[in-house]
Amino acid sequence: MKRRTFITGSATSVAALSAPPVLAHYTPPLNDPPAPGDLAATAARLRAQFMKDFEPAYIENVIIPHFLVSVFEGERSFLPMIDLALTKENALPNDLWGLLSPTWRPAPEDGVTVFLQGLEKRGPDNRRKRIYMSAVTPDLYREKYGDKVTAFFDTLLTDANAGQPLMRKYLNSFWDLYWDLHLGVSHDEIPERVRQIGESFNTVLAYRDPTQRIVYENYMTVRSHLDFLKSWIDDNLDGIASGKTEDPDKAFAWYWIKNGEDSPYFNHKDVVFECFHNFVAFSQWGNTIYNIMLRLADGVGDESIKASFKQTMEGDPDNASGAPFTPLEAFVMELFRVISPNGGSISALGETVSPQFDRHGYIISPHTSTSMDPLHWANPDKFDPSRYANAPTSSDIDEAKAKQIGFTKCPFDLTSFDVKDGRKASLHNSGFGTVFGVADGKELPVCDYAGFAPFGFGYRRCPGEQLTIQAFEDFLRKVWKDKIGFVKLNIANPEPLPIGPTTVIGDDIGFRRTA
Repeated sequence: MKRRTFITGSATSVAALSAPPVLAHYTPPLNDPPAPGDLAATAARLRAQFMKDFEPAYIENVIIPHFLVSVFEGERSFLPMIDLALTKENALPNDLWGLLSPTWRPAPEDGVTVFLQGLEKRGPDNRRKRIYMSAVTPDLYREKYGDKVTAFFDTLLTDANAGQPLMRKYLNSFWDLYWDLHLGVSHDEIPERVRQIGESFNTVLAYRDPTQRIVYENYMTVRSHLDFLKSWIDDNLDGIASGKTEDPDKAFAWYWIKNGEDSPYFNHKDVVFECFHNFVAFSQWGNTIYNIMLRLADGVGDESIKASFKQTMEGDPDNASGAPFTPLEAFVMELFRVISPNGGSISALGETVSPQFDRHGYIISPHTSTSMDPLHWANPDKFDPSRYANAPTSSDIDEAKAKQIGFTKCPFDLTSFDVKDGRKASLHNSGFGTVFGVADGKELPVCDYAGFAPFGFGYRRCPGEQLTIQAFEDFLRKVWKDKIGFVKLNIANPEPLPIGPTTVIGDDIGFRRTA
């Protein structure tokens, strides 16, 4: 197990292909974490070093915890499953809690998120995950969310933006899409303070080093707006519940309210918490779109990816016959495998002996290296969407498959949860714990194979996986239909932009019409 001396909030990977030109990247603050006997002295040194520059509460709750963390890179997974001993319970670097909680610490009485909760606390059969996923199953996308996503990409790739740096324009309009998807509000309905807290949250995750002034200022901006944000979300949830919001069933929160039924597994405060904790997950969309544009760009892109894209779109990209995934879906999945916007799944580690000091440790189950492991794929470095044609899906992993592998039974019992939102739909799981939807009798599985790891593993797999894939399918349809070609702009000093966890890029990719 490889030890690292730093933590990334939602570890962004180094791409398997050409990496983006990163202007600022989080750098480990120490060569080695301090020895246990030195912790008190280290804390005193840090207080003295930073007392002139930062508020005392920030030093105690952000800077000192940041320096007293041990992070371990775990083994690559051979099955798409994470052991229950590696818990998600409060699996967040301690120095980031102040972005979520006024107390600087976990406060479950104020709401929790499935992404930071151990399986044993989620209710029967991973209930909280199923309720979360009820809002983002693939059957909902085209009717409920697709128009919002395509309108966003239409605005981004309008002729008026041709030839200009694109990521600043992406970031400026991103919050309209984010809040429209979550609460059904956009544009003038979003207060400036709400936009600011989102931008500041992402900036902290991107620069990550809490000793930088830009991180400190944005961190404290988030904290100053937290109460306002929660109150604003509350007001909009009332509008969704009462029907005041137009088309309330086109917002994630509507499904969380209906299927959570204000139960202990997903109550009103949990809905509020999920609405802004999703800043972390959705911040990875910026990194993803930038990496896709870079790989398709003239002169600097990847020729095998460009050729595969052309072949996919000139064929029948949405043909669903004879394979678990359409050609375009498989192409986007392969993009995610090689880009891997989220480099690993963070688990909390407990001490095996009673700790004498306030230390914190985390282990990362790596996504990128697992997806590129030659034990999983014959040619892992080759861009090949056809590799998923015969890969096992979540609907394939049952009792018989488990016994074939060598288990006496499925690691996870096969169960289902019927939604309460009026659809004939339910949330099932594979023998590895992976949750997937069934709507109107049709299974909606994911690739349940360790070699496809960008969205995580098993019961902890990202519930927004299929929504994200569908959104980027629409992005690529727009690119193909409008004959858009991406270009690297000749800009001497491109604006530095925080586009994803631990990554700040120079805004130097634009587009042109190719015909």
